Amino acid sequence: MLFNSLTFVVFFLVVLAAYWTMRSWEARKNLLLVASYIFYGAWNPPFAALLFATTALDFYLGRKMGKLHEPRQRRLWLIISVAVNLSMLGFFKYGNFLLENFQWVLARGGIQYKPPHLDVFLPIGISFYTFHSLSYTLDIYRGVMRPTRSLRDFTLAVSFFPQLVAGPIVRAGDFLPQLDAPPKPLKGRFLWGLALMTLGLFEKVVLADTILAGSADRVFGYEGPLIALDSWMGVMAFAGQIFFDFAGYSTCAIGAALCLGFHLKDNFRFPYAAIGFSDFWRRWHISLSTFLRDYLYIPLGGNRLGAARAMINLIIVMFIGGLWHGAAWTFVVWGLLHGSYLALERLVKAFVKKDAAWANNLGVKLLAGLGTYVAVLIAWVYFRASDFGVASRLIGGMFGRHPTGDALLSTREMLQVGIVTFFLLAAHWSLRDISIETAVERLPRWVVTTAWFLMACAIILTQGSSNAFIYFQF
Repeated sequence: MLFNSLTFVVFFLVVLAAYWTMRSWEARKNLLLVASYIFYGAWNPPFAALLFATTALDFYLGRKMGKLHEPRQRRLWLIISVAVNLSMLGFFKYGNFLLENFQWVLARGGIQYKPPHLDVFLPIGISFYTFHSLSYTLDIYRGVMRPTRSLRDFTLAVSFFPQLVAGPIVRAGDFLPQLDAPPKPLKGRFLWGLALMTLGLFEKVVLADTILAGSADRVFGYEGPLIALDSWMGVMAFAGQIFFDFAGYSTCAIGAALCLGFHLKDNFRFPYAAIGFSDFWRRWHISLSTFLRDYLYIPLGGNRLGAARAMINLIIVMFIGGLWHGAAWTFVVWGLLHGSYLALERLVKAFVKKDAAWANNLGVKLLAGLGTYVAVLIAWVYFRASDFGVASRLIGGMFGRHPTGDALLSTREMLQVGIVTFFLLAAHWSLRDISIETAVERLPRWVVTTAWFLMACAIILTQGSSNAFIYFQF
């Protein structure tokens, strides 16, 4: 069930109406739980059982840890939780990838081995809900939360349908306290939720799917060499597409949750206005970057063990972050690139004084922001490319290796990509130090109403393809 489908519109309206007409808070939570499993089961009903099994196991292990005080015993139950969750994720998402690479290693040693292909479907959103559930046992082990007594509440926290399949990654410690008491129906919160859902669908349906996706697909799907202009335009189109697609989903999820009275944390804060790569990861997919920071980077030692170890830790974390996105070496390279960016940035900062007079110069900031954006574009090539051959051709085209290459994109397509990219960057830079809520509050009401109406009209006029969100595959 896609946010950008009429099926979801009907589903959401029915759930919303029933939810706010019920007086019993327990009944409303039961409704949300049933609705969440219907939402997930609409794709593949048997995988709803896997979702519940993951949830029930972590609920049980969390209770076991909560009753223990001896660190070694608590660690044992945590290891079981981590091992089972990652094993299921590894089997469904990385099974064939591991077998193929094992076959390749044996072939290098002269051993011919033909492994069976694991004919399994990837459960949609497994990377997200695994982290939702795992955050519960990790936080109990860390002592930052107590186990809940309600299996129903924890099951709802993991499966809450707005964020279930593509984020944000919502930690149990952030969501469970919101289930203690019923939210009050507030008109302003409800309208803001609807506005965010409209904005998210506009980003997905109009900007990502209608304007940018075609150009990105043509460039990345082309088998011949391309000139520099078309190569850069194609990568810029994908950079815009993935932002509008993924941020659009997160915005819809946050808006839908608000309509139901729940608060989900922001997942994006104008990332293409980042100055440096640590700043980029404070703004892009925030729920993942903070998850990796708290549960991997800091336990590895963070920056407490010296600059060299910190750089190694950054590369390890981003390697895992790349692999989390997909079972392909191109994703690993994307993660290693970002890890290298972060490590080099830390190295540079070690030799640059924080209070240097030129550091706060607007021109320097813009130049650093441009450098960050270009480096991010280069990394996006490996994220989007189907294999290293495609990535190599495209990188070569971007840097002039094919001066006599083909010109693929039409003038209209280039104008579309250029105009959307210009306004995307302008919006991010103008809003980088404030929130979207603050920006909207500063506008006259008639401007907000008109923009909302125009976005709704654009969604209706361009609706029809109902393309799945990119991050559904992760």
